[in-house]
Amino acid sequence: MNSLKSLYVALLFTGFSWSTVIAQESNSFFLHTIEKGQSLYSIASTYNVATVDIIKLNPGCSEKLIAGQKLRIPQSKTKKQSRQFHTIQSGETLYGLTVKYNVTAEDICEVNPGLSAENFKVGQVIVLPANSTIDSEKVKATKSQPAIRPAVEPKCKDMHKVKRKETIFSISQEYGVTQEELIAANPEIKKGLKKGEFICIPYPTPKVEAKVIPSDTELFNAKKNRDKKLSVIKAAVILPFMLDAGKKAESARMVEFYEGFLMAADSLKRKGTSLDIYTYDSGNSPASINAILAKEELKGMNIIFGPLYNNQIKPLAAFAKENNIKLVIPFSSKDNEVFNNPSVFQINTPQSYLYSEVYEHFMRKFTSPNIIFLDAEEKSGEKKEFINGFKHELLSNNITFKELKASHDAAVLSAALSSTKENVFIPTSGSNVTLIRLLPQLQLLARENPATSIHLFGYPEWQTYTQDHLEKFYELDTYFYSSFYTNNLLPETVKFISSYRKWYSKDMINTYPKFGMLGFDLGYFFLNALSEYGTGFEKHLSQNSFHPIQTGFNFQRVNNWGGFINKKVFFVNFSKNNELIKYDFE
Repeated sequence: MNSLKSLYVALLFTGFSWSTVIAQESNSFFLHTIEKGQSLYSIASTYNVATVDIIKLNPGCSEKLIAGQKLRIPQSKTKKQSRQFHTIQSGETLYGLTVKYNVTAEDICEVNPGLSAENFKVGQVIVLPANSTIDSEKVKATKSQPAIRPAVEPKCKDMHKVKRKETIFSISQEYGVTQEELIAANPEIKKGLKKGEFICIPYPTPKVEAKVIPSDTELFNAKKNRDKKLSVIKAAVILPFMLDAGKKAESARMVEFYEGFLMAADSLKRKGTSLDIYTYDSGNSPASINAILAKEELKGMNIIFGPLYNNQIKPLAAFAKENNIKLVIPFSSKDNEVFNNPSVFQINTPQSYLYSEVYEHFMRKFTSPNIIFLDAEEKSGEKKEFINGFKHELLSNNITFKELKASHDAAVLSAALSSTKENVFIPTSGSNVTLIRLLPQLQLLARENPATSIHLFGYPEWQTYTQDHLEKFYELDTYFYSSFYTNNLLPETVKFISSYRKWYSKDMINTYPKFGMLGFDLGYFFLNALSEYGTGFEKHLSQNSFHPIQTGFNFQRVNNWGGFINKKVFFVNFSKNNELIKYDFE
């Protein structure tokens, strides 16, 4: 019996300890709903926490993230934590949050520029203003009814002696109370009034005006509109133009980008847009960028384009945020400033977001394919992250695939074909060496199986090898994905190439992307948006009617307090009919 009692007591203590742990844990994390394209790194960057801390709270998340699932994100309560976050719960309103955290609606909107009445929904995460504190007294007050008057007040305000012919109505009118209040204080008068009797005249019930609680839409609409039209647009370009001899190729690309940018500025000036362009040579060190940021005129910019090097992005992004300047980062896709800086526009899509878009578009284009991955062996690690993610996506959509060596002979490749499905070959490398080895084998395979649907699917860099493999690309019905593409035969492309030659007496460098076109597209897109919509142009990005020559634009805010990434992806198809088709997915 004693041993049973001991076991019972032990179980009680065990249960208590577990409950305590759960309670503590629920106070130290908030919930994040995984969105398409997010990686563990991007989520950790968004909340400024370590990936290992997320993994501790979510065992197994390092292996695979699934859109729609929820992650526990650690939230420190210490003063060292620079930001606190809140996940919107069922029934919560913007007004309710202002009461809970003792801040104004404007405070919340100020630090969450992406928050709106349309996306204020359950599961959305917002960052809390720095001055927020949970005001428990205010929260309690909103849930309780206000007291009418102190309990120590007497019941009767006066005593009235009933006169002949008086009625309940006439007495209530005389003292400014309702008949119901008078009867409640004197229940006996329901049977009738008697001349000479005294009745209690109660205190009138104070009229409590119902507090009008504004709706989310009203609060969001009441935000101060700080956007303004610009009579003169001030733009700065901060890039490394004068690099040393070892980096002449980089310097040439930056010069070409700037040349295209100047062509865009000229086109806009011809339309009547007033522009002041400031140009700075950033060099390649943080010290050189700091010297530029010290210039007083830079604080007056409306937009900055640059830099090239990752080690210069952080100080430039901080400067842009502090001075409310838009910052367009044309080249890097690996910096994480965009996740916490609303001023940033990142042109090159972060890899996880880019791959997610590719997978989705692939499923739309090939609904029931027979997929064959071709291991390029010596180059097999080059596209490892893309291939592994692709395999996970296929399996989650119940699509099987085959894996073969790129060196296999035609008989092995032929045995892997399906006669009823579209056969899609995907090499694990995007190199030209792989193409040179692989294309003749696939070309022979297609000729030996003319009735079989065969496609080749690959990578953005293939567009730089087009001249070498054009005939084979057409014969194999080749596709590749890219955020940058132009057909040199299109009229607008021909016109730009001709204009570039006239301006600079040279051709653009044969690179992917073409930097002259990139400079023109970015310059025209953003400067035109500033001209048409002013400093709040990000609210009108989808209305921009400009058709870029090479660059795809589909900007989406990464979270409610961060900046924008470009999610545009094209599929380019060299069809068997010798047609060049660009699939522009919406």
